[in-house]
Amino acid sequence: MKVRVLAICTALAIAALSFTACENMNANSNANANANMNASTATPEVTPTATPANDRASYSEREAQEEREKAKANKETIGDTLDDAWIHTKIVAKLIANSTTPERKINVDVVKNVVTLHGTVDTAEEKTAAEKTAKDTDGVTKVVNQLKVAPAARATPKQSGKTKPNY
Repeated sequence: MKVRVLAICTALAIAALSFTACENMNANSNANANANMNASTATPEVTPTATPANDRASYSEREAQEEREKAKANKETIGDTLDDAWIHTKIVAKLIANSTTPERKINVDVVKNVVTLHGTVDTAEEKTAAEKTAKDTDGVTKVVNQLKVAPAARATPKQSGKTKPNY
């Protein structure tokens, strides 16, 4: 659970870097909510459990290992290099931040700076957007887009409560 929360916090922090208008992202929203509920006390300074890397130079082996563990839990593959883990972190964060890419449906594998996208998306536009996101990521040498397009099954409208008698 800690790894998943940490991974989400890391991904959100990286996504926040891409938005220059967003100057203050707090990784611990529960602490903010608690602080706001108790206005009579001083707001505690909240520090994230791990410092997200702002650039490749500050990305540590520990962060890479955490990213590999998270990827493994999601049935994704990351190579042994820091670059592979860093690329995975950036792409997942971008997919989460992009409303046209369903990150939860896309698996991202990164080995030797080559990105392979697996999964199923609802539209060709989502497939194209995910590929573009990966290609536009620094350090990526090639993108293999194996995403499948299969529109989500539509729910059938509920019938009215009236039923016809069987005669």
